[in-house]
Amino acid sequence: MVKLLIVDDEKNTRDALCDGLMKPDERQVFTAETPKEAMKIVSEEDIDLVLTDLKIQEPDSGARLLKDIKKHDPNIVVIVMTAYGSIDTAVEAMKLGAYDYIQKPFRMSEIRRLVQRALETRLLLVENAKLRQQVSARYLPRNIVGFSPLWRDVMETVEKVAPSRATVLLLGESGTGKEVIARAIHELSGRRDKPFVKVNCGALPEQLLESELFGYEKGAFTNAIRQRRGRFELAHGGTIFLDEIADMPTHLQVKLLSVLQDGEFQRLGGEETLKVDARVIAATNKDLDEEVAEGRFREDLYYRLNVIKLTLPPLRQRRDDIIPLAQHFIEKFSRLNAKNVRGLSPEVARLLEGHSWRGNVRELENVIERAVVLCGGEQIQKEHLPDYITGTDSSRVVTFRIGATLEEVEDVMIARTLEMTGGNKEEAARILGIGVATLYRRLKESERENGETP
Repeated sequence: MVKLLIVDDEKNTRDALCDGLMKPDERQVFTAETPKEAMKIVSEEDIDLVLTDLKIQEPDSGARLLKDIKKHDPNIVVIVMTAYGSIDTAVEAMKLGAYDYIQKPFRMSEIRRLVQRALETRLLLVENAKLRQQVSARYLPRNIVGFSPLWRDVMETVEKVAPSRATVLLLGESGTGKEVIARAIHELSGRRDKPFVKVNCGALPEQLLESELFGYEKGAFTNAIRQRRGRFELAHGGTIFLDEIADMPTHLQVKLLSVLQDGEFQRLGGEETLKVDARVIAATNKDLDEEVAEGRFREDLYYRLNVIKLTLPPLRQRRDDIIPLAQHFIEKFSRLNAKNVRGLSPEVARLLEGHSWRGNVRELENVIERAVVLCGGEQIQKEHLPDYITGTDSSRVVTFRIGATLEEVEDVMIARTLEMTGGNKEEAARILGIGVATLYRRLKESERENGETP
């Protein structure tokens, strides 16, 4: 049964609200005349929602009560009632953690709608907390957040395939969490105590990628002054995560196929055949069927990798996870930045839920990190969000002077696109129509031209 608490020093108001919000067999409504009485009820009952006047006997008593309630249980939803003309006070209350406010005098239909919406929010918070407790023992990585049906399907598959030795192919747009899922598979497997090694196949030049993967012998090439083990050797007994696998050059695809088939390879410049036991998890945001059809990816390697295929849904298809993810990132970045940010204002929550999130979870993480750093109170407000989310963005139009060099134009477009994607290089490269390796190379060239250390 849902439990409501009405706090007001006017008996007529308490009685009217109690009658208007009561639903037999569905809701139990408590009333309190003072903050002291209210906190006694909150401490004794599992209150879901508090509806309180901002001025109870004393001017700031409602704000103090709000702080005490949130300190007792941050998930209790609080709606504040304020006199006409006291909007500033109500806004301050929302910054302290109030769900919303309503002005007196109000219609009962208005308060009913607001209470119903607030209770739905409370139910979502409680369900998320319960589900997180239920899965915490099974899904070890704490950075995995999501309870939408699509995400639950993903996690059920992860739980099934993790204990096996099978190669896993992760597909999905940039920023959907492919590395997070790869780590989850590793941590839920019998290899969890062995290394998890990541290689971004799209961020390294061809020769460097080969030496990174398979290592090299002394004298294999210029500056090879000593023997070096590759990532496959370092991942022996554990897991190697090959991100952006579709960008791997064709001749390296042949060597990778040999490792998958026989567990054998040779270091660059070496003659000794080495054996390795490393589980391979590969990922890409490209359509591998199309890459195979166009001759850019070996068909035999594709089928070797495609033992278990798992497609991660974009964030726009799992909107129920946006607010829980945002809350997770708030806790993370508040801890890292020694802040006391505890949640989102209702306006911010609506803006986040309505955004298209082309950069997916990674974009949301960047947005929340920025907001936490800028926030000076306990609740993220609209002004803490980037302009392109609030609808006041003018950054999508770029003006250049006549005579600007192509290098200058490239630098500005890359910088502005990275800003728009929240630093997501894979998404920026896609928008700009270039490869990720090209983007990395251009950034390093720009750093050298500007006298910065790459």
